[in-house]
Formats: sequence, C-alpha cells, structure tokens
Amino acid sequence: MATAAPSPATRLDVDVAGLRSAKGNILICLTRDPRYFPDCSGDPAARTLTIAATNVAAAHFTDVAHGDYALSLIHDENGNGKLDTRLGIPREGIGFSRNPRLMFGPPSFASVRFTIGGAALHEPVTVKYFL
Repeated sequence: MATAAPSPATRLDVDVAGLRSAKGNILICLTRDPRYFPDCSGDPAARTLTIAATNVAAAHFTDVAHGDYALSLIHDENGNGKLDTRLGIPREGIGFSRNPRLMFGPPSFASVRFTIGGAALHEPVTVKYFL
C-alpha cells in the first residue's frame, strides 16, 4: 500500500524591530484560520512561540506547512502572559505580519496574510506602542 507524500514544509524567520525595552517576553502567534486571528486562542493548529525580549529579537518556526498565514505578536513587558490594555487600548507593544497601519482594533486577517511556499521566508515585524 502506498503512503501519501508528506505536505511540503519550510522555515519562517521573524525579525522583531522597534522594541522600547528588553523587559519581559515576546509572545508570537501564527495561524492559518481567520476565525482565530489575532490571538490564536482556541486554534488547535496555531503555532506559538515565546522568546525573551532583547534589543535584537528573532524567532524561527520550522516545518511550517505551505499555505496562507497571519502572524501577530505582543511585547509582554511585565511577563504576565497576556496583552494589557487600558480602555481597550494596548498598554504593551503589538505587531503583525506585513506591518499594517493600525487604527481602531486589530487589522483584518486579509491585510496581514502572507504565503509560505518553497524557500525559507523572512517576515519583519515592527512593534507599535500606543500608551
């Protein structure tokens, strides 16, 4: 009996720029499903990483299946594992793939979507702060 060939996979490198401090962690979420964007909660297929916030922050996802994805991140400066807000405005840094202009609320999945296929992909993300 023949076995199905595994789906192709590649590496995704995320470079994080614009951190205002090296405190805390960077929480990164990678999802293919718009229903779970931007925080990936409840997404059984989401890929997440937590890395130390440093002046030169970089994260790497390996064996990422080819397809369309969206990436979001939080600079969790106080290390409590969540995005702190005041009156709905983020008190900690946030960032998204494709670095969209942020207005009221998170960007749409479509505005931050990128495609992984073939060679390794490099996705730069600039963190933005509102308070």
